[in-house]
Amino acid sequence: MKFILENTDQKSKARTGVVKTDHGDIQTPIFMPVGTAGSVKAVHQRELTYDIKAQIILGNTYHLYLRPGLDVLEKAGGLHKFNGWNKPILTDSGGYQVFSLAGTRKITEEGVLFKSHIDGSKHKFTPENVMDIQRSIGADIIMAFDECTPYPCEFGYARKSMEMTHRWLKRCIDQVDSTSGKYGYSQALFPIVQGSVYKDLRKQSAEFVASCGRDGNAIGGLSVGEPAEMMYEMTELVTDILPGDKPRYLMGVGTPANILECIALGVDMFDCVMPTRNARNGMLFTSEGFMNMRNEKWKDDFSPIDPNINSYVSSFYSRAYLRHLTVSKEILAAQIASVHNLSFYLWLVDEAREKIKAGEFAVWKDEMVKKVSRRL
Repeated sequence: MKFILENTDQKSKARTGVVKTDHGDIQTPIFMPVGTAGSVKAVHQRELTYDIKAQIILGNTYHLYLRPGLDVLEKAGGLHKFNGWNKPILTDSGGYQVFSLAGTRKITEEGVLFKSHIDGSKHKFTPENVMDIQRSIGADIIMAFDECTPYPCEFGYARKSMEMTHRWLKRCIDQVDSTSGKYGYSQALFPIVQGSVYKDLRKQSAEFVASCGRDGNAIGGLSVGEPAEMMYEMTELVTDILPGDKPRYLMGVGTPANILECIALGVDMFDCVMPTRNARNGMLFTSEGFMNMRNEKWKDDFSPIDPNINSYVSSFYSRAYLRHLTVSKEILAAQIASVHNLSFYLWLVDEAREKIKAGEFAVWKDEMVKKVSRRL
């Protein structure tokens, strides 16, 4: 994997670049739709390609390991062949999901013992076998196995967790460097910066991750309940330390405003379930603000969902029709809303990319943050 830095903004730390993988190029800054169990919920691969214009999607190691399982994925020839997506894929390590299973998991130096949320069966994740699992899934970018600390979190726990994450990272690197991909293409390992909301821990972790010299780096453990300003503070501290010639990935972020603010801080890659999860609950993001499609005010609004978004569903369907589907609990409502929201997110980062190239990002960003944060 290679990263080519193309443009840097003069009035912020925003930048554009290209991540080159064996499954194609990724123009940054980029938003990555989340396909937890091998599927971006309610969205066809064809829609991802032609309507949403996604360049890379995510898979989830924890969920794919449990179902359909590695045997099926290996027989298929990896996740790309299994789900028919021929562009880049990134898999997270399952660390966040295991962290979310607080009542049914036990963390030790060796790894994590946990019970499946599906049938209660017992499993073990270690840095080594998580790397092997991600080899079997076959993503282009694979994430180191880490512990994601909750918020709030005491300093002592955050420090011990970060130190263990660093020890686990060394084991991840050793395992990846002593094995090879199963499907004839390369896989890049991204380490993850942790340290909760403590500046000295974040600095220490960022320096350690930077010293590992991998193809890209990630920032984890944010957007877990801390105030947005605190997230921005930690992000800026870390991006100032991580090398500028490698892509920077902020995990699990976030709202449209979060993404714009963090692009300005030098982040290149984002993912979040928000556009699809909110879509299924009738919440739409648009270029002028966000809408609750259950509201009476859309009942006879026959204008397009958002004519500014270059997506079939955004200009073809009316707000009144989508409201009708939403209150009627029609499955099509979730499909239309999911395709629209993801199209909006990809439109937003594409606009940011063009504004950075034109030298107009800083002013545009401040205007857009206000727009996307208002309720219509």
